[in-house]
Amino acid sequence: MWNGSPQPDEGLPPPLTAVPVPWNSAGPCKSRREAPGALVEACVREEAQGEEGPAAARLDMSRLRSSSMEIREKGSEFLKEELHKAQKELRLKDEECERLSKVREQLERELEELTASLFEEAHKMVREANMKQAASEKQLKEARGKIDMLQAEVTALKTLVITSTPASPNRELHPQLLSPTKAGPRKGHSRHKSISSALCPAVCPTAGHTLTPDKEGKEVDTTLFAEFQAWRESPTLDKSSPFLERVYREDVGPCLDFTVQELSALVRAAVEDNTLTIEPVALHTLPAVTVAAVECGSANTCALSGLARACRHRIRLGDSESHYYISPSSRARITAVCNFFTYIRYIQQGLVRQDAEPMFWEITRLRKEMSLAKLGFFPQEA
Repeated sequence: MWNGSPQPDEGLPPPLTAVPVPWNSAGPCKSRREAPGALVEACVREEAQGEEGPAAARLDMSRLRSSSMEIREKGSEFLKEELHKAQKELRLKDEECERLSKVREQLERELEELTASLFEEAHKMVREANMKQAASEKQLKEARGKIDMLQAEVTALKTLVITSTPASPNRELHPQLLSPTKAGPRKGHSRHKSISSALCPAVCPTAGHTLTPDKEGKEVDTTLFAEFQAWRESPTLDKSSPFLERVYREDVGPCLDFTVQELSALVRAAVEDNTLTIEPVALHTLPAVTVAAVECGSANTCALSGLARACRHRIRLGDSESHYYISPSSRARITAVCNFFTYIRYIQQGLVRQDAEPMFWEITRLRKEMSLAKLGFFPQEA
């Protein structure tokens, strides 16, 4: 029975007794549970250490101060080195900036010079282009003027072609064909130089111009027509072609065969070379003799036939200054041959645009004129 007082339990350790411990040494023991003997030893050791604490603390403070001084010195040295490095980098950057500034200024100058040169070159090109344009416009204006002139000449030639043919030349366009009485009084020797023949202003029929058919019947000679067609494929003035060889043998040669053989050969060569000139001579100026030219024969004697005839025309061969008086019959024979050569030259140059048969009949008509002139038939107004 419990009587209210505690009884020591059997088999339990004796109760702990309190041991006084200094206040500053109780800290390490508050959070640990140790055996009573170890706790007592720890407390005794801490009490012994408490007596040496101030000296150790002073030693630790001196050490801390010395170490802090060393740290400060090292920190200051480190900061000085970093400052030197930063200053050096700044100097390098300043030098780099200065160099870049110089490069920029140089590039700006070069850019300005390049821009100025480009503008100068552009202005130069514009000036040259304007000059070339002005020259081109001038050439164009001149070319247009030449074209207008050529068109006027072509129009005049067309008018001449329409109004003048070998069969019926327009005597108003060619006053040299008029007789001296119709032509009116003249002073001195009037001259006319023909391109294709003297006094033979025959112009080929134009395209679409049909020849006036004769009342007499006509029949094409197949041999002559075949020779003409072969010549027409490649027209030439070479005498070796069968067509021209026949015309020379049958018409040209006999028509230009005059009594004076030497002069006849010269006249034939001039007609073939298209260098013969015939000039009408006024009756009241026949006795006159010019200084620049040498008159061969007289106005009353034909230089080709040698017969006493009234010579109303005279001929000049090429660039020679010698003139030869010819009779109307001799002039008609020369004119007939010149008409033939003029027409075949137009065919060779492609100015006659007709079929083969009308061209053949025109050549036949010209051959007929040569035959009649050779026999002594010629117009009275000649």
